Amino acid sequence: MIPKEIKSYFPILNQEVNGHPLIYLDSAATSQKPIQVIEALTNYYNLDNSNVHRGVHTLGNRATDSYEGAREKVRKFINASSTQEIIFTRGTTTALNTVASGYGRQNIAPGDEIVITYMEHHSNIIPWQQLAKEKGAVLKYIELEANGTLSLEKVRETITPKTKIVSVMYVSNVLGTINPIKDIAKIAHENGAIMVADLAQAAPHMKIDVQDLDVDFAALSGHKMCAPTGIGVLYGKKALLEAMEPVEFGGEMIDFVGLQESTWKELPWKFEGGTPIIAGAIGLGAAIDFLEEIGLDNIAAHEHHLAGYAMDNLSTIEGLTIFGPRDPMERCGLVTFNLDDVHPHDVATVLDMSGIAVRAGHHCAQPLMKWLQVSATARASFYMYNDEADVDALVAGLRSAKEYFGDVF
Repeated sequence: MIPKEIKSYFPILNQEVNGHPLIYLDSAATSQKPIQVIEALTNYYNLDNSNVHRGVHTLGNRATDSYEGAREKVRKFINASSTQEIIFTRGTTTALNTVASGYGRQNIAPGDEIVITYMEHHSNIIPWQQLAKEKGAVLKYIELEANGTLSLEKVRETITPKTKIVSVMYVSNVLGTINPIKDIAKIAHENGAIMVADLAQAAPHMKIDVQDLDVDFAALSGHKMCAPTGIGVLYGKKALLEAMEPVEFGGEMIDFVGLQESTWKELPWKFEGGTPIIAGAIGLGAAIDFLEEIGLDNIAAHEHHLAGYAMDNLSTIEGLTIFGPRDPMERCGLVTFNLDDVHPHDVATVLDMSGIAVRAGHHCAQPLMKWLQVSATARASFYMYNDEADVDALVAGLRSAKEYFGDVF
C-alpha cells in the first residue's frame, strides 16, 4: 500500500497553478522530488561539499563515503554483482552513447547487425544509427504488434547470427508497454549478440534485477525516479567493461599521465572522467532509500491500478483514442491518447488552465509516431503520488476541453 500522506513528502505538489491545485501527470518526463532527497542535497552542500577520492581532509572523506555509498545503493537496487559494474553518468542518454561509442566501435564490423524496435526513445536510436553509418553495419527494427507490444516470434525473426547488439527499452515512454527483456536477452545470446536494456521508464516503477534479466548493459536516469537531474547510471557486466576503452578522458579516470602515453584507473572510475557528479549521486542514493521504503512492488501495483482506472474512464469520452496495450498489467502507469480534431498541444494547454500538467508532442519517439500514424500525442503519466482523484480531474478536464473546442469550431 502507498501511504495516504505520500503527497505531503513532495513540497512542489502543495501549490496552485492557474488558480487550481496542481495535478502533476508528467512523471514520465521527470518525477517530482521528495523532501528526503531535497534535504540530502542541502545537507551535502551545507556540511560536506568537497571533491572526492583524492583529498585526505575530513570533508573530502565524508563526501567520498557518501558518493561511493550511493554506488553501493545502486548496485543493490538493480542487483548488480559488484560496484565495479556501476558507472555514474549524466543519465540514460549518456550511458547508451557510452556503450555505442565504447563497446560498439570496438566490436562492430561492416555487415554486422544492430537490432532495436520502433518504440525506442531517440536516445536508443540515434547512437546506433551513427554507429551503423560509421562501421557499415545494418540497423534493423523489430516489428510491433497492432497493440504496441513485441512478440517473441518477431524477435526471433529479426535477430540472426549476424546480429551483434540488441538494444530495447524495458518500458515504453509512449505506449507504457512492458517488454519481455529477459526473453529478448536469451534470444540475443543464443545468436551471439549482447543485450542492452534502456531502464529509464522501468527503474522508477518496478523491481529491477539485472542478473535475472541477464542483460549485458543497462542504463537509467535518476530524475525519473525521484533523484535530481543530471545523474544516471550505466550498468555493464564486468568483463565487458574491462575490455571497453573509455570515451571521456581526463580528471577522475586517470591513473598515470606521461607525455606520450597514459593509463586509466580500474573499474568503475575508468569511465568517470572529470569531476564526478557528487551531489547528484548522493541525491540518487537518497531517492533509492525513499523508493525502497515505499516499496517497488507497492508502486507497481498502485500504477497498474491507476492505468486501468484511467483507461476505463478515458474510454467513456467520445472521440478519444488510447494507444498501447489495453491490459493494465501489460503496461506501466502512463496513458497516451488523442482527442479527435483537437491537437495534443491544445489539449495540454486547456488542461493546464485547470492546473493539470500533461505532456504533448512526439515524446522523443518520432519513428513510433510515424508507426502510429500521428504527428503527436498527449500523455498522462502517473507515479506513487497520484491517485484516482487526479484521474477524475483529468477526465473532467478533457470533457471540458472537448466542449471548448467543439464550441470554437
